Amino acid sequence: MSSTRSRGDLCPGALRPWSASDGMLVRLRLIGGWVSAESLRALAGVAGEYGDGRVHLTSRANLQVRALPSSGCGLDPAVLAAIEATGLLPTRSHELVRNVMVSPQSGLAEGRADLRVVAADLDARLCADPELAALPGRFLFVLDDGRGDLLTRGCDLGLVTLDSSSAQLRVGDGFGPVVPLAEAAARIAELAHAFAVRRGNGPSAPWHVTELDTPLLDPGPPDPRLPAPAPALPFGDVPGGRHVEVTRDGLDRAAVDDLTSHTAALVVTPWRGVLIPEETR
Repeated sequence: MSSTRSRGDLCPGALRPWSASDGMLVRLRLIGGWVSAESLRALAGVAGEYGDGRVHLTSRANLQVRALPSSGCGLDPAVLAAIEATGLLPTRSHELVRNVMVSPQSGLAEGRADLRVVAADLDARLCADPELAALPGRFLFVLDDGRGDLLTRGCDLGLVTLDSSSAQLRVGDGFGPVVPLAEAAARIAELAHAFAVRRGNGPSAPWHVTELDTPLLDPGPPDPRLPAPAPALPFGDVPGGRHVEVTRDGLDRAAVDDLTSHTAALVVTPWRGVLIPEETR
């Protein structure tokens, strides 16, 4: 399907904040939703000092802070420095393209493989490729660890784990080849590079794999080992930890302190929740 875009995407980041009615809005990407307790508390401090006092969650398992002061078209330099000090902006050049969603319980309970290593490998490869700095901010990578919780989540590129050592790639609306799990991050990064080259430049350049004039990769049949789609992770005690619901109002400082009081890290989930891992509680 050809792209009908007439402008570039405007997904916000720290270097490209969104000008909202209450001030600047910043989105910070989390690989697989994982965030250290220290970084979350630091971000709550930034929100309290400069913004609306809350850390907001997104449906892509990322974090947002809003009502921040501006300077010209960007953030006030003091605010940007404070955000960088949280550790949640590890790269300026590639901040908008680190959209890597992972089954939240991966490595904590059940699932066919621990995808945290694969996700970290993919993140490193994305950030090391200069061409990928121009990927649209809406371009999404989705990694399902074989439990099926993200199987129906739309994506540009990704994978579904078939067993402890193999996965089937996802390419747009279809499936790609079955690959060794150890090679999956490299294969996905190569496909992302191919998309970045083929999409071209300018306001009409595609945002998504499905908008290319010709397929990025010839689709293959779904592997019979693919899992059935699973429902969203329920709130409450779940295998691997406790899933806490977060309202659209976000987390104030007291809520952040409560969530991080007995844990070294948390997982922001795509269902606007926070998973407190059992291993760190």
